[in-house]
Amino acid sequence: MSDVLREVVLIAATVTMGMMAGAFALYSHTIMPSLRRVDDRAFVATFQSMDRMIINPVFMTTFFGALALTALAALLYLVGDDGSALPWIVAALVLYLVVFVITIAVNVPRNNEIKAAGDANTMADPHAVRVRFDEARWLRWNHVRTVASTVAVVLLAWALVESGRLLD
Repeated sequence: MSDVLREVVLIAATVTMGMMAGAFALYSHTIMPSLRRVDDRAFVATFQSMDRMIINPVFMTTFFGALALTALAALLYLVGDDGSALPWIVAALVLYLVVFVITIAVNVPRNNEIKAAGDANTMADPHAVRVRFDEARWLRWNHVRTVASTVAVVLLAWALVESGRLLD
């Protein structure tokens, strides 16, 4: 197995993981606190719009790419490394698997429910929709995604340091 291929995959995993950590962090420190300040109808309409827009090729490639590339890096380092980088990659993979499960089990169902509530401009009770969405729960779990993916980036960066030592 080529050292260059392993390094390129690990770099790509680190970059996509960093992009995901940034996306989750942006929701934690800017988007959701901003939405907290708007009325119910504006909240529902804005969240619906953002959630529809985020389902795009760039985001989806990055979201799934962070998982796939980190898993591929783990496999490539499993078969061709002295083992120094592998534990860091596997730890990052486990953390991102946690992020992935939280996204699928907590955030996506809430996102889908608020989108299915209908047009915010004509709905009878946007407050009820907002209450069912449960911003606090969505945000708590997003904070977990933010921390876990950020730690995963750090772990992958350290794996790059460790793997670079092999190339000396």
